[in-house]
Amino acid sequence: MMIMNPGITSEVQHAVSSDEEWIADLHRPGAVGVAAQRRLHELLLRAARHQVARLRHQLPGIGAGELDDLAQEAANDALMSVLAKLDTFEGRSRFTTWVYKFGVLHAGVTVRRQAWRHREVHLPDTFTIVAQGATPAADAEAGELARELEKAIANDLTPHQRRITLALLIEHVPIDVLADRLGTSRNALYKTLHDARQRLRAALIRSGHLDATTSRSTR
Repeated sequence: MMIMNPGITSEVQHAVSSDEEWIADLHRPGAVGVAAQRRLHELLLRAARHQVARLRHQLPGIGAGELDDLAQEAANDALMSVLAKLDTFEGRSRFTTWVYKFGVLHAGVTVRRQAWRHREVHLPDTFTIVAQGATPAADAEAGELARELEKAIANDLTPHQRRITLALLIEHVPIDVLADRLGTSRNALYKTLHDARQRLRAALIRSGHLDATTSRSTR
């Protein structure tokens, strides 16, 4: 167990903590575990503040205090996520590097949720593809492919797959925002999108607009 030296800053203590010490301390009960969680939260907060600053253009007009509140919220969520997944750490990178990614991820989710807080999420059932090529021949080919894709979306996807695919890929609704609005999970939406893409790929292969060999190599 690492011995905390009050004359050393928390940041330096991060540097001298090994991965094993981090894991051991976070699992310990009492004051040692609480102190380890506090140090972990500091690390996550630095990551969250950095990411919130990078994404602040998505929140025009928001003040510095509100930005820091978002970073604090993200760090709190990230702390819970790290603690829940602590036993999944495999040591493929430094523990602090692994943890930092949680702060970045949750900060991005928090910013996107804030940016979409007052925006309506539209779940379209139809859409039109506008395709243009560099030459008249390419233009005609692109138009034919667009019509075939529109037909596949209309006929080969379930209504749920169609709405989720169009919301994510055409309306550009962030997946975490869509999951919140629909009361589902990111993984469930990823699965829906994956299945939809598989169906669209199969439809375009059947119609001769996609090569089966190329399709398999790019999965």
